[in-house]
Amino acid sequence: QVILVESGGGSVQAGGSLKLSCAASGITYADYCMGWFRQAPGKAREGVAVINRDGRTTYSDSVKGRFTISKDNTRSTVDLQMNSLKPEDTAMYYCAAGTGRLSCTFTRTFPFWGQGTQVTVSA
Repeated sequence: QVILVESGGGSVQAGGSLKLSCAASGITYADYCMGWFRQAPGKAREGVAVINRDGRTTYSDSVKGRFTISKDNTRSTVDLQMNSLKPEDTAMYYCAAGTGRLSCTFTRTFPFWGQGTQVTVSA
């Protein structure tokens, strides 16, 4: 059974930082494409950052230069360091995992998802 558990969400003022973490179990973690997605109320889910099994990263234009995705294969975790947060970053953030057989992009299929962690940024 694959389980993804996010943590680290919370409330912060604009300009502040938060670090999200996702702990994975039930998968051969090192072989997987891992991603962070977010969904704000009334909006579609959007990709934030992905990292492939070789450590190559991709970011959405809206977070590039402010967010950093990283993973630790020994601990089976993937983190999202979020700096210079803006009110428009407010959303539920989800961790996702997909096998490494497909390319690691926002539009590929991610079969496994966490329950999400809320991030709220006030002006």
